[in-house]
Order: sequence, then structure tokens, then C-alpha cells
Amino acid sequence: MEFDEVVLGRRSIRGYKAVPVPKALIREVIGIAMRAPSSLNTQPWNFHVVTGEPLDRIRKGNTERNLAGVPDSREFRSHGAYRGMHRERQKAIAAQLFAAMDIPWEDKVKRKDWVLRGFRQFDAPVAVVVTYDRSIHGGDIAPFDCGAVTNALVTAAWSRGLGCVINSQGIMQSPVVREHASIPDDQVIMICVAMGFPEESFPANAVVSKRKSVDEAVRFVGFDDS
Repeated sequence: MEFDEVVLGRRSIRGYKAVPVPKALIREVIGIAMRAPSSLNTQPWNFHVVTGEPLDRIRKGNTERNLAGVPDSREFRSHGAYRGMHRERQKAIAAQLFAAMDIPWEDKVKRKDWVLRGFRQFDAPVAVVVTYDRSIHGGDIAPFDCGAVTNALVTAAWSRGLGCVINSQGIMQSPVVREHASIPDDQVIMICVAMGFPEESFPANAVVSKRKSVDEAVRFVGFDDS
């Protein structure tokens, strides 16, 4: 696909076919993603690609701990609740998804089931856990670089017929992820990406998030009106 077609066509995929993803295809996608820029070419990222029984154990432990009220233990800093326009955008995408999935806002059972899907990495056949080296932990550069490579990962996957959703719910219980994905202690868990072949009949997969305009996001400084 052309670059613009990939970027403009990509969507977050939350429903997947129960079809294994070939290891060679994942290697290809990650190889493309690793061309992402990084500070001074440090390339701090690592990828732990999990499927099958280990992924099922992560889903189970993640869900059970969250239902039991165990506080989340994500290893990156949280800014707390969204406010203002950020909160409005959060509510807007939730409304789009709930409408697509026929989840009334007052239906607490359906809403809870939707949240649990996130804890289960949306039942995707593959989860890619992105980590960075603990030796450079404490600053913002490594997480920034991991954000760049994660964006490249989901875009490259889309260009190869795979769907993804970047999903921090999947790593809310980091000890579970670390244990069953065999992530060494010298790495910091940054984010999780659910990956698989999109199930086209899954309603939420048709949702296209609304984006703010260029005029809202951009200031041009030093340019003339032309």
C-alpha cells in the first residue's frame, strides 16, 4: 500500500480472527518498525512476542488480579485522570465504541465485559510487550523512543494485513506479564500491543476515531501568508 493509504486507513482493532499469526510475518513487521528514529540511535527497545499458553496465563492473571481489586502496577508514570478537552476526546471515542457494540451507557454488565476484554488484550492471538533497558530508566527519552517504535509497529502491521491496538490495560498487572512473558529484570515494561488478523464482522473494528484539525494543532511561526 502507499504510505498515505496505510496511515489514513489504519484503525485500532479490537476484534480478531482466531487464526495464528505466522512468526515470520511478525519478524518482518518488527524489522520494519525498528527503522523508527531514536535518540542518538540508542534503540532502547525490546520486543517480547507472546502467544498460545503463555498469553492465556497473562490474560487469566491480569483479569483475576484486576477483578480482585489489586492496584495496577504499570511501570510507566501516569498523569492521573484526563481533564478538559482531553477528557472530552476520551468520552467521545468511548461513545463511538459503545454505540458500535450496542452497549448502553447505563448497562454496567456490558461495560464491565468491555473493560475485561482490554485486560485480555482483546483476545488477540498475539501480544507484543515493548520494553526498554532499565539502565536508562528515569528519563523521558527512552519512553519517547518506544512510542516512536510502537507507532511504527502498528503501521507496519497494517501494511501487511494485520490489525493492532496499543493497550496499556494489558500490562496493568506487570508482575503477571513479567513472569509469563519471561521478561528479565533489567528491562522496564513500557506498553503492550495486541496483534492479529482483523475480524471484519466485529463492529468496533469499523470505528474511525475523530481527530482534531491541523488548524487546531499547528502554529506556523515566521511564515508569510502565502
